[in-house]
Amino acid sequence: MRDMGIIQGSKAQAVPLIVAVDTVYVHTDIKKLETDAEGNPTDNLYEYHEIQYNKDEYIALLSGQNEQQEEEITGLQLVVVELFEVITEGVA
Repeated sequence: MRDMGIIQGSKAQAVPLIVAVDTVYVHTDIKKLETDAEGNPTDNLYEYHEIQYNKDEYIALLSGQNEQQEEEITGLQLVVVELFEVITEGVA
């Protein structure tokens, strides 16, 4: 992973995710800039935070996020079951 910080690019580059041959580019905090560094008006300049991953790193990141989400879903399911039991005990 390489955190490239805040960079500028065109509208085509200012998307949340770009998958290239061997690199994945993740862009956050995308903002359209009205002027360039010299103060000149611009129509096609954006600023965003870029993190670059090689494909294996990105797959590992997604896998970890999936595992975390599965754990959270299981926890929520247990809470729902407990609430259902409390509600049905109160009715009986």
